[in-house]
Amino acid sequence: MAITKETIQDKIEVVGDFKHIQVRTATVIKEDGVEISRSYHRHVVSPDSDSTNESADVKAMAAQFHTDAVKKAYADHIAKEI
Repeated sequence: MAITKETIQDKIEVVGDFKHIQVRTATVIKEDGVEISRSYHRHVVSPDSDSTNESADVKAMAAQFHTDAVKKAYADHIAKEI
């Protein structure tokens, strides 16, 4: 009887005017290869976030969508909110 735990990023999507990247991570518990439990955790990578510790997929999306123009527009938006 072997119990294993697997963590996978099963959904990465870009949303909103400022191209926030939403990441859903699934934790899957299996017993003898049969899934017995699954739970989710979500986090958001905004244009002003440090993506150094993100997965290669998230880093690639941040490089593509978090352009200088998007970063500036987001910073201007945040400044107006304060």
